[in-house]
Amino acid sequence: MPEHFEDIAVGKSDRFGQHEVTREAGIAFARQFDPQPFHLDDQAAAATFFGKLSASGWHTAAMTMAMLVEKQHSEDFQSAGSSGVDQLRFPKPVYPGDVLTCGRTIPDARPSSSRPDLGIYREEISAFNQHGDMVLGWQATAFALVRGD
Repeated sequence: MPEHFEDIAVGKSDRFGQHEVTREAGIAFARQFDPQPFHLDDQAAAATFFGKLSASGWHTAAMTMAMLVEKQHSEDFQSAGSSGVDQLRFPKPVYPGDVLTCGRTIPDARPSSSRPDLGIYREEISAFNQHGDMVLGWQATAFALVRGD
């Protein structure tokens, strides 16, 4: 049975997913969306505080989103999108060879007052590298379909 708004457990935290960061994907993403030298060139990156080639924060966000959506699909969760992301931050760099996992906590949820077919929930999303260091964090307001018995 598909998971709906009613199935969201406030206070629940979980950790899921796995995404290996590859040099090739990082460079390809940076070429198209964030062509800064420290994402494209080893020598240029070595001269920065990164010390070596690093993944774009936007690429890190995209990889995190892919893990989140994969988790929703595996649970047949009836997502209805999001109104946006707040407080996006990249506390540590991500490097080729890192393996990311995703964490999620649901601090609150409520039925929509204007759309009875939707529930509204807040989620705190994090990505961690293989050492357990948080490399990304955001908060979002998201929507889920109500089962509508």
